[in-house]
Amino acid sequence: MECVRLRVKDLDFAQQQIIVRDGKGQKDRVTMLPAQLIEPLQTHLLQVKQLHDDDLAKGHGEVWLPDALERKYPNAAREWPWQYAFPSDRLSKDPRSPATRRHHVDESGLQKAVRQAARAAGIPKKIGCHTFRHSFATHLLEAGYDIRTIQELLGHKDVKTTMIYTHVLNRGGLAARRGQPPRLNTHPPFARRKRGMGWRAGAASPASGGGVTRRKDTSPPRNTALPCSPSSASATRTGGHFSPPAKRSISIR
Repeated sequence: MECVRLRVKDLDFAQQQIIVRDGKGQKDRVTMLPAQLIEPLQTHLLQVKQLHDDDLAKGHGEVWLPDALERKYPNAAREWPWQYAFPSDRLSKDPRSPATRRHHVDESGLQKAVRQAARAAGIPKKIGCHTFRHSFATHLLEAGYDIRTIQELLGHKDVKTTMIYTHVLNRGGLAARRGQPPRLNTHPPFARRKRGMGWRAGAASPASGGGVTRRKDTSPPRNTALPCSPSSASATRTGGHFSPPAKRSISIR
């Protein structure tokens, strides 16, 4: 319904964005308009404009306006910016008023077109209009966009709903970073540090018999504490017990 209910004024070609009215959660949001769709949409709107002009010449050309806009702007129903971007091919009587208007295309026609396209493409999955929403979010994550940006584009109230797409990719919540490609595990084998003696990555693994060097781990033992600075107020560990550091008197001159 978000697609078929778009009006001419909701398509911003200069900013390359689309304003979705009363979308998911009955909220407005802004999403992106692909550059490759600008020219086809402009050509389509020229045909819609000609259809609207013909309706005005015949005494019609009205569309339904939401809420109280019809009373606030009496002439807006006939104006071009308020016309549907994807109008129906026939006029119909509005059940809410005695006026004859041109409504938008029925959503069932769009759903049938999507299913036919999926069968023609040989996709062996259940495809619907809502599938494009999931695909849109998944591709944004794969491109490295920030999770908050995706939340705004999808219109989610809670970021936890957007986080579901990160689990679909099996990458966790830190996988989405804007402007960076997804992180891959490029560490060679046996690059982990161990207590006492750690493996340093070489040309081959220990099993192959070469290319691996051993280096003594210089990290402090677990039963000792790191040295504290003179100004530190933290306790030091001595003999398995905690004791506060010696008090130092400070005189102010």
